[in-house]
Amino acid sequence: MSEQTLSNLSREERRFEPPADLAADANVKAEAYARAEEDREAFWAAAAERLDWGQKWDQVLDWSDPPFAKWFVGGTINAAVNCVDRHVDAGRGDKVALHWVGEPEDDTRDITYAELKDLVSKAANALTDLGVKKGDRVAIYMPMIPEVVVAMLACARLGAPHTVVFGGFSADALASRLEDCEAHVVITSDGGYRRGAASALKPAVDEAVEKTGDLVRNVLVVRRTGQDVDWHEGRDVWWHDAVDSASAEHEAELHDSEHPLYVMYTSGTTGKPKGILHTTGGYLTGTSFTHWEVFDLKPDTDVYWCTADVGWVTGHSYMVYGPLANGATQVMYEGTPEKGRWWQIVQDYKVTIFYTAPTAIRTFMKQGREIPDGYDMSSLRLLGSVGEPINPEAYVWYREVIGGDRCPVVDTWWQTETGQIMISPLPGVTAGKPGSAMKALPGVGADVVDDEGNSVPDGSGGYLVLTKPWPAMLRTLWGDDQRFKDTYWSRYPKQGFYFAGDGAKKDEDGDLWMLGRVDDVMNVSGHRLSTTEIESALVSHPKVAEAAVVGAADETTGQAVCAFVILRESAGDGGPDIVEELRKHVQKEIGAIAKPRQIMVVPELPKTRSGKIMRRLLKDVAEHREVGDVTTLADSTVMDLIKDKEGSAASSEE
Repeated sequence: MSEQTLSNLSREERRFEPPADLAADANVKAEAYARAEEDREAFWAAAAERLDWGQKWDQVLDWSDPPFAKWFVGGTINAAVNCVDRHVDAGRGDKVALHWVGEPEDDTRDITYAELKDLVSKAANALTDLGVKKGDRVAIYMPMIPEVVVAMLACARLGAPHTVVFGGFSADALASRLEDCEAHVVITSDGGYRRGAASALKPAVDEAVEKTGDLVRNVLVVRRTGQDVDWHEGRDVWWHDAVDSASAEHEAELHDSEHPLYVMYTSGTTGKPKGILHTTGGYLTGTSFTHWEVFDLKPDTDVYWCTADVGWVTGHSYMVYGPLANGATQVMYEGTPEKGRWWQIVQDYKVTIFYTAPTAIRTFMKQGREIPDGYDMSSLRLLGSVGEPINPEAYVWYREVIGGDRCPVVDTWWQTETGQIMISPLPGVTAGKPGSAMKALPGVGADVVDDEGNSVPDGSGGYLVLTKPWPAMLRTLWGDDQRFKDTYWSRYPKQGFYFAGDGAKKDEDGDLWMLGRVDDVMNVSGHRLSTTEIESALVSHPKVAEAAVVGAADETTGQAVCAFVILRESAGDGGPDIVEELRKHVQKEIGAIAKPRQIMVVPELPKTRSGKIMRRLLKDVAEHREVGDVTTLADSTVMDLIKDKEGSAASSEE
């Protein structure tokens, strides 16, 4: 981050006080900070009491073997029972759990909690018939249809940890995840709808299953689009055959608080994806409480909508587990944000709480305010932002145009690893400051420190760390305790801090501003992607000798993938055709989200004497800046060659 960026941030003078009526009736008041500070464990125990437990815990937190935490030790709980059954048992079965909106017009379903309970019980019975037992892993590769929520909850009910893989990922990406967690069953669909057309999913599953030998026993397939699919007798099973005919009676077992709930894969700085493990009791406590706290949820009157795909952690924590545990009524939409469609949904369903990513907000800004101005969004009372830091202008536009200049914006910071929101304004307490996530929530410890781990003074920048264990924290990396310790806990061993991998600064008031990743992980549209994985995909192409990838600032997606490649001599000197071929190759290997915005064919890459690629110099080129210090390069003339190439670079836009 340049000094100019830091000083600009600190000059943000705009403040938005909480609306008086919201502040008066807020779920969490200012006193919560002091209460949590006084006794953190009692604070989190009270949050856990909001859930239904079988056996009460003996110990709130066991931190005797850091960094391996155990929360609510000795307690037993079932996530699906807390998300569904308990609301039905309390007489709220007629309440709508999901207003589902398909991408094709007029394709909608309203599912009550009673109906959801029956569907989850049937799916649990169907999975049991397929041989799924407690502890078995199940992979889910689906579009945003109600069955994906049912599948997740059915797995949770059985105690079979699920791993949901984003439906835009390639067969190779899916195969590597199936192999890592040894999933014997995959739940998918024939396809889904995206941008008005049926998009196939099953072919990628078939290809992934083939790559994993005889690992996968069954593929359970939802019929969504009706498109033709290849069928493997004895392995493939139609959802409507297996689930619809199953019994709606299912006795749920209570699982240990620390029983694995799911594994979610996230990009690492080495090519192998990292399987983040979340367990049951602490995760459900953290997500349900923060959902109620940060969004000031009133379950009887609010209609909540989180636009995230379930393939990402936001969809797990704030579309499935948190909201359903709280008995919320929510909207779930299958498609992409086509012009006006989201605002039509807000108007039709009278959405009151809306949670989306800065990327989407910037896209709508680009389209112009006349589109949202054509809809009645007066039902909205609270807006949220997630996925990456929101720039102040997008924040103000979001508040004014979407929120009618009356809705507080909660700019939330958290990660796949944290499981729950960690840093955010409290809507009834905190004055909004455009672009700042403000401060750690009650019960959460966060700080900005220097290289030695000392807290930096207000007005200074450094590294964001988490200083205390929290309920929804990741427990380890699946099958790799050492990598878990090395990745998150090795930077500040003396202090025992969790290192988030993000830069941050404190402004003059001590409020926190997130400055993005400090390692080689890019944040594209709120999705963390590894430079190493994309470089590996490029080098797997027969014409490429070497590749380096950087994330360059992009006003729509936050960061965009920019690649620099050295071609093999046999490939010629690389015109627009090879660039397009390589972009498509990355899409095939990893998925469209990783497709480079720009590929520059270069004669050489900037390397240190030890052979490390100096990505910061490439970032300077990608962002059209003056190239920084080149004294550590083995050959300082390399950057001149690259800059010469830049003038005639073949690049193409999505």
